[in-house]
Amino acid sequence: MGQICLHLQTCSQKINAEPPQCDPITMLQLTKPLAIIDVETTGLNVSVDRIVEIAIVRISTDGSKTVKRKLLNPEMPVSKTSSDIHGITNEMLKDAPTFKQLANEIKQFLEHCDLAGYNSNRFDIPLLAEEFLRVGLDFDFKGRKLLDVQKIFHMMEQRTLSAAYKFYCDQNLEDAHSAEADASATWNVLQAQIQKYPQLGITIESIIQCIGEDCIVDFARRMIMDNGVEIFNFGKHKGRPVADVLKAEPQYYDWMMKGDFPLHTKQKLTEVFNRIMLKKG
Repeated sequence: MGQICLHLQTCSQKINAEPPQCDPITMLQLTKPLAIIDVETTGLNVSVDRIVEIAIVRISTDGSKTVKRKLLNPEMPVSKTSSDIHGITNEMLKDAPTFKQLANEIKQFLEHCDLAGYNSNRFDIPLLAEEFLRVGLDFDFKGRKLLDVQKIFHMMEQRTLSAAYKFYCDQNLEDAHSAEADASATWNVLQAQIQKYPQLGITIESIIQCIGEDCIVDFARRMIMDNGVEIFNFGKHKGRPVADVLKAEPQYYDWMMKGDFPLHTKQKLTEVFNRIMLKKG
């Protein structure tokens, strides 16, 4: 089925800003590269809105760091609310490349990487998955660890990224909501968290085991896994097996496919539907 099991157990213009400086000693042991992702967008709707800036801080297993940052033409207007937050205007994006033009470059940069970010499991990575699907690229999340640094912080301290940076690195986060500054700050916060909380361990696996996460089917969490079975997590069928609902009400599949659901949700729903149809055959 390819569900995304993150883990079950618990334990002024800002665009050219320099990344924040806070360099604790790196203690994280990586078995594969770690890509820390931050996106700025036209809005907050994962199904509809688009990426206007993406920054990826790629940490190799030897600790070396490579940064990729791109402005993207979203081919739709940036909302004033979003522009006021990240400082990116429609005028700044009119000559930028589209996601489709850079999709393969971004995909290659993320090859063989585990993925991390700040609130990334609920926003940045789901939105990135939508962008890939829109241009016909099925970016494979299987076999990748997905580490949300916000979850560590919320479990331990309950703060925002700027407060996390101040708390862990004892510095003010200048130019917050510049994607590169935020992604670099997230990496620095993660390193400081590892030093502060020995119970996290020093591997991606140990950290995810400590902070815990649900086994999900789609990033929007419309479906989750329960004892190996896909379960609806919303609406009138919440708590019911997806396969049972689709067998009894095949029109529910049509309704969801025509509805305003993320492409990733529709992709995973179709996988279940096709599996049912194959069994019938």
